[in-house]
Amino acid sequence: MKLLHCLFLLVFLHSNAFGQTPYTLDIKKEVVLFGGGIAASSLGLLYRAKTPLFTDEEILQLDIQNINRFDREATRFFSTKAHSASNYFWYGSHLLPLLFLADKESLSDIVEIGTMYGEAAIITTGLTLLTKYSVRRARPFNYDPNTGLDKKQTSNAKGSFFSGHTSLTSVNCFFMAKVFSDYFPESKWRPVVWSVAAAIPAVTGYLRVRGGKHYPTDVIVGYAVGAGVGLLIPQLHKSVKQENNMSLSIGYNSALLSWKF
Repeated sequence: MKLLHCLFLLVFLHSNAFGQTPYTLDIKKEVVLFGGGIAASSLGLLYRAKTPLFTDEEILQLDIQNINRFDREATRFFSTKAHSASNYFWYGSHLLPLLFLADKESLSDIVEIGTMYGEAAIITTGLTLLTKYSVRRARPFNYDPNTGLDKKQTSNAKGSFFSGHTSLTSVNCFFMAKVFSDYFPESKWRPVVWSVAAAIPAVTGYLRVRGGKHYPTDVIVGYAVGAGVGLLIPQLHKSVKQENNMSLSIGYNSALLSWKF
């Protein structure tokens, strides 16, 4: 939470830097983006509802030797503290896009920022749910003999790939960093913002692995998907600006009048 507080102050201190919004909305584009996200989320929820639960026999037949070597070590991690800590990062990351409301000038852009964030969130959620319950990969805790059947015999037990905590934390962080950079392209704080944005979902993913919820490949893919959406959505809404700059250059026995448009 201290990290979020620092970021809040960082945005607030740029109160005089907000100018004309660098983004524009287009009704057709927004319908397509929101519609695609809602459709993917709905289909993902439908797949989850239709996911067959593990039977007792299937659980007994699970063999860690069938897991690739890179991911296999994750079946040995079952830290409840790591699991709880990952939730704090996940919940906290949802506050990051709200930092842009700290400045009175940015309130005029609430529609643009809010629309873009809504699209990024629903698309990431849709991609996550749809992939989870199409792939139906058994979570690492299914291989733990000390984990009860009540936890293993749920649709969630087959939702390992890819990590939703990581993808949603990633989209929140990278969306924040991208929008910050578009508003403050000359800010000396950009390296700090991008470093924090990259670190938070990475730590979240690590905690998900240590908590026995995911394999390394789950969090790597989740990180990439969230980051990709968080960067792409603002970029798709960037305004196309035209410059009208006139300059006069005078040299020895010559003069050059140029007009850049």
